[in-house]
Amino acid sequence: MLNRQKFLINCTNGKEDLERATVSFVMALSAATNNAETAVFATSDAANLCVRGGTDDLVAPGYEPLGVLVEEFIDNGGMIWLCPVCAKAKGITQDDLRPGVELAGVPRTMEYMESGAQLLA
Repeated sequence: MLNRQKFLINCTNGKEDLERATVSFVMALSAATNNAETAVFATSDAANLCVRGGTDDLVAPGYEPLGVLVEEFIDNGGMIWLCPVCAKAKGITQDDLRPGVELAGVPRTMEYMESGAQLLA
């Protein structure tokens, strides 16, 4: 049996650069719907996308709404890992997180990369 492909997307953008944030989730959703094990590591401004309501009404011109992409990604088995340091810097607590998001830092992402994940940028 072949191993599933594994991908990691480091999303650093939020609503300040909505197109880049959206493209990160377009890539992630594409990988997840092609049966690849896929994780998004949310850092910097992307931390704000990880809270309940954080993607409400965010639509980059010409793209699907970001909230729809994020929900479809999670529904297809995608994992979203929020950098704990970034969350702390923005005052985000575990209770603020949208369903499907977990706090997971660099050690977790490094372990994932060492297990064969490819970085999509």
